[in-house]
Formats: sequence, C-alpha cells, structure tokens
Amino acid sequence: MLPVTCVPFVMWIEDAQLTPLLRLGAGACAGIIAMSATYPMDMVRGRLTVQTENSPYRYRGMFHALSTVLREEGPRALYKGWLPSVIGVIPYVGLNFAVYESLKDWLVKAKPFGLIEDSELSVTTRLACGAAAGTVGQTVAYPLDVIRRRMQMVGWNNAASVITGDGRSAAPLEYTGMIDAFRKTVRHEGFGALYKGLVPNSVKS
Repeated sequence: MLPVTCVPFVMWIEDAQLTPLLRLGAGACAGIIAMSATYPMDMVRGRLTVQTENSPYRYRGMFHALSTVLREEGPRALYKGWLPSVIGVIPYVGLNFAVYESLKDWLVKAKPFGLIEDSELSVTTRLACGAAAGTVGQTVAYPLDVIRRRMQMVGWNNAASVITGDGRSAAPLEYTGMIDAFRKTVRHEGFGALYKGLVPNSVKS
C-alpha cells in the first residue's frame, strides 16, 4: 500500500538518528503524502481494471477515464475511498517497521542457521525480513484496501454492470461512507469478502 514515490524518504528516515516513534510518524506522513498525490491515478486504475469487453460502457484509456470522471462525477470523485486509504497507511507503516526491526534484532541475537555473521544481515536476509514485514502489514490493512476499491466505484453509472462483467442489470453500488461500506460488505458477503485478493497482493509484496 505504500507508494514507491515515498521509498527514498523512508530510506532517509532509516539512516537518520530518530527515535522509533519519530520514524513511525515520519514514515506514515510520507506514505500519506505520496498516496494522496497519486490517488487519482489509483482510482482510475481501479476502474480500468474491472471493466470487460462485455461492459456497457468502456473507458478508452487513462486520460479518457480521468476526463470522463471529472465531467460526469466531479473532481471529488477522483478521491473516493481516500479516507480508508489514509487510515490503512498507519497500521501498514507501523507494522512494517515493527516487524522488520523485531526480525532484524532477533536474527542478530539468535544467529539461526548461520544466517548472520559479525552482526550484519546479508542483502538476501534483509529482503526476506522486508517481505515478511510487508506481508504482515498489508494483511492487517487489507480490508481497508478492499473498501477503498469498492468506494471508488460508487457513482459510476455502469459500475454494477462492469463488476458482473456480463452486462446484466444489477442494483447500483451505494455507500454513504467508509463505515457503511464495511457494514454492507460484511452483511451481504460475509467477513471473508474483506480479504478477497489477499493472496496475489501478498505475492506482490
């Protein structure tokens, strides 16, 4: 969930002499700023991803999608689902940092399987720690990502048809906010719906 654009800033944070709490706060701020700056692109990507050849209306590309959303739904539509995204950054960054540092400290102290020499982690070990930390962080924050995607579809005239992928008429997606989206998703589809797509997302991390 953390945009690539904030990685250099986070790397600088790791090198600076900051307390763990300041590192966590700075990392969260960096993630929120980068996510907010690129959010319209993410929103459009979400809509382009779910449309199919059988959809009654199709965006021809990124710029066509942006202009269509602005014309038909207004500028605020480009930031639908922004709140759960912001909230999701906090546990993601916090857990990512906490798990990575905990794994690193444990490996340095325990030196299991001869992975550590001279209290230094190899590049491969650091990558493994980062992958584990990212997976934990994304798993906890994933329901917020699902809700964000669903809120991005609200107000799109052909959203229901696009999601079914077969052009059949269906009840339009309507959420009054993040809490309402959580409630309706769990009520109609069960708690497991909040983790749809978690496996490929974890592989990505």
